[in-house]
Amino acid sequence: MKQPRKLLNDCFLHDKDRLRHDDVLTLLRERISTVTGTETVALEAACGRVLAQPITAPRNVPLSDNAAVDGYAFRHADFKEVGGWFEVADRVAAGHIRTTKMPRQTAARIFTGAAMPEGLDTVAMQEDCEPHIQNDRPYVAIPPGLKHGANCRKSGEDVLEGTTVLVAGDSLRAQDLAAIASLGVGEVMVYRKLKVALLSTGDELLRPAPGVAPQPGQVFDANSFMLKGLLETLPVVVTDLGVLADDAKLIRETISTAAAGHVMILTSGGASRGEEDHIITALDELGQRHLWQLAIKPGRPMTMGQIGNCVFVGLPGNPVAAFVCFLLYVRQIILSLQGSAWRDPVRFPVKAAFAIGRKKPDRREFLRGILGRTEPGTLSVTKFDRDGSGLITSLREADGLIEIPEAVTRIEPGDTVSFIPFSELGLPSR
Repeated sequence: MKQPRKLLNDCFLHDKDRLRHDDVLTLLRERISTVTGTETVALEAACGRVLAQPITAPRNVPLSDNAAVDGYAFRHADFKEVGGWFEVADRVAAGHIRTTKMPRQTAARIFTGAAMPEGLDTVAMQEDCEPHIQNDRPYVAIPPGLKHGANCRKSGEDVLEGTTVLVAGDSLRAQDLAAIASLGVGEVMVYRKLKVALLSTGDELLRPAPGVAPQPGQVFDANSFMLKGLLETLPVVVTDLGVLADDAKLIRETISTAAAGHVMILTSGGASRGEEDHIITALDELGQRHLWQLAIKPGRPMTMGQIGNCVFVGLPGNPVAAFVCFLLYVRQIILSLQGSAWRDPVRFPVKAAFAIGRKKPDRREFLRGILGRTEPGTLSVTKFDRDGSGLITSLREADGLIEIPEAVTRIEPGDTVSFIPFSELGLPSR
């Protein structure tokens, strides 16, 4: 297989002070490429991994025509000749195959999943049939009206031999594993998990622990736990570097060491313009800063760049902004670095059950949205009643993000807005 290329040193390069959302996505789509190698894993360990080579069906699925129900298999053309009254000449259970041809005008007692005896093509459900004994021989009365092929699964009706079932770049879900297993494939080639270093910065931050109480001016580090949880939905190996004090030398040395052994460094806080925000300075000294200050809300101070072949992403310190930026950008960066095909989240048009009197133009906003119904059969969305970027409660209450484009400056109740459910961004529903 072709070896992955190294990360381009201009992968995020642009000439704008504040980049719009669509421009960011375009740059990522064009510049991010696979940087990790491959490995073969057992199928039971493949959920959530990114497929590195296509999966093609080596045989039909199902392999043979088989019964979809418990009942009686018969030849549909015989029905009129016997008036629906068949001698039961065989019994076929799943996993057992009749090797001799069934006599004409006879039926077989058959069970769900059992291969259809040669020449039989239709199955009547057992609850619709009336079995009898006549002259010490079993018979069954099958009701009229069944269509030819009823209750019979045809060979290859799910997958035909030679069909490409999955392609390289697909992220494997539980249903994909079922499809692969149905082909008899027990292991797959996937891209290796990315090594991601995670750290927070700030003298005010404390890691929660038994007996630890904050002093005035201190807060608990919620972002690390949130981001680690988000990372665990992706095929990565996380190194938690903890909370770093606002010390320029310490931050620079920690980032330099992490860059040598990881594909990505993900930081939280310290990415703004303050004198104690050392993340930007460290990135500029060690590598290249390609993107800083986005035209979005929340998340404006997010920064991206690289140190050698290590991608660097500095998320805002506010939890809501860090959460939103992770879902919109970091998740896709990680998947793309690992060979996944680019997939834009589906937006659903819903009616607004809220109003915005004034919004700044030239800025895209992502509001925390809660689904509901304004009238029977009509789905609507309202925004969380407060807008602060530190309100973790809003993330817990929300069902997804309301996307307000740059050109929109007002929203009235009843207007159609775009809604991105969290499920489209890799998160489970509540």
